[in-house]
This record gives sequence, C-alpha cells and structure tokens, in this order.
Amino acid sequence: MTPVKKNMKRLVKAVVISDVHMGTYACKAAQLTDYLKSIHPETLVLNGDIIDAWQFSKRYFPTAHIKLMREMLKMMEAGTKIYYVAGNHDEMMRRFAGMSLGSFSVVNKVLLTLDGKRSWIFHGDVFDGYMHRLKWLARLGAQGYGMLAILNKAVEQTLRFFGKPKVSISKKLHNRINGGKKEISRFEETVGQLAISKGYDYAICGHTHLVEKKVISNEKGKVTYLNSGDWVESMTALEYYEGDWHVKYWEPSTETLKDEETMTEEHFSKPSKALFMKVFREVVMS
Repeated sequence: MTPVKKNMKRLVKAVVISDVHMGTYACKAAQLTDYLKSIHPETLVLNGDIIDAWQFSKRYFPTAHIKLMREMLKMMEAGTKIYYVAGNHDEMMRRFAGMSLGSFSVVNKVLLTLDGKRSWIFHGDVFDGYMHRLKWLARLGAQGYGMLAILNKAVEQTLRFFGKPKVSISKKLHNRINGGKKEISRFEETVGQLAISKGYDYAICGHTHLVEKKVISNEKGKVTYLNSGDWVESMTALEYYEGDWHVKYWEPSTETLKDEETMTEEHFSKPSKALFMKVFREVVMS
C-alpha cells in the first residue's frame, strides 16, 4: 500500500481481529488500541474471543481494556461497520445473535463480498472436535495458559537481557490445548473443504491463535484459508486492500499498559449445548 503521512489513518476495506481475550493478563489491549487508531476500515469484524468470560474477574479489568472498548465506539461513530462474532470464550454473546444497534451487529458469521469475491468469516470453534470432546480440559488449560502468559513476560525480559531469542512457553501450551499440529491441520482442512463446497473464495477463522494464509484445494476447486492469529502472542490482524486479504503484524513503538482499574463483574451464563447446535447449524448449513 502507499505509505501514509504520520498521524494519518490508513484506509482499508475490511479488517478482521480475533482472540483479544480482554479481561485477562495476557491481553495486549494497549497495543490493539494503537493499531486501531492507525486505520480507518469500512468494516471491522471482531471474530470471537474478544472478551474472555472463562477467566473474567471483577478484580481485573484495567484502564487499557476500557480504552480499547472506547476506541471501537469511536470507530463506529466515524462510520465503520462493526460485526461481533462470538467465540467459545465469549459464548454468552451468542444469545444476542441477530441484534443490531446502529452500525454494530452481533452475529454468528459474516459473509463479505469484496471485489466480487466472497469471504466466509466465523470464529471456528464449531469445527474444533478436540475442544468439544474435552471441554473441561480446554477450560483448565485456558486458566493455566493465562498464568503462563504472565510468567512468559518475565522469561522474555530475561532472554532479551542476555541477547537470546524469545521462547513462548504459553504458545506451546496453547498448541497442546488445541490438540497439536495434527488436530489443527484437520481443523483447517475441514473448514477449507466445506468452504470449497459452498463456493467461497476465502474462509477466515480465529480460535487457534495461529496466523495462517494458505490455499486448500480438491477436485472441486480451491479456497484461501486465513487465520487472524491473536492479540495475546502474535498481535496480528487481517486487512483487505488491493483485491486481497493480507496478514498485518503490529509492531508498537511503546507499551502503554498502566492505570489498571477494575469494573463491575457481569453475569456470564454457562455454555449451552442447544445454543451451540444453533450456531453450528447457522454456520455450516446456510
């Protein structure tokens, strides 16, 4: 894209972010706020696990997380259409699927047609067989992942001091929680094959926290599978411009995590099997 002057926002047609996990120590809320301030998208898709209800606590919701929410509201006021696609960590939002308020909508999936090409966007947990077979383990692992994310910061600082490359302990754990490389490959193939059968040009997910862009093909055709990564480890987003989706790696110049405050704890309902099946049917069957 053409470089822009300092303090000018980049114009992009659409942006997808996922797995922000607000309300946890691992969330990079300040960095995401800085990124959002740098762009002006026509459409912003919040593709699941934006708020982490699994680990939410009234004792921890710092100012940086509140500022992130305010920045999203400012984007709406500036004309950006925002879709909130619920994930497994913010499953309670699925109860509001179909609700719209101005330029904000809660949905189970998003179908975008850009430059004549169709993008199928959804969180991805509906195809995660490992998570649904061992959901209790996934929840337990998520708690451990949050604790390791804090430890990981200390380890990274120590390695940086000695000039050693960083090692993400928390990321390795998360990959294990998601069933390892074989399970993730099966997940991607399942999504890709179904997208081909539906005639989509792009299949876009979050959930795995693994940034990806690759072509999946069979005898019926091909589709470009993308994953937006996360704002816990990779600090990545997907941006649509110049006729294609691109992975954006954010490299903030400074960290602004401070002024930690808390907010009132909300009621989060327990996962509902009937609700999950409703979402599954909507994502897969329509």
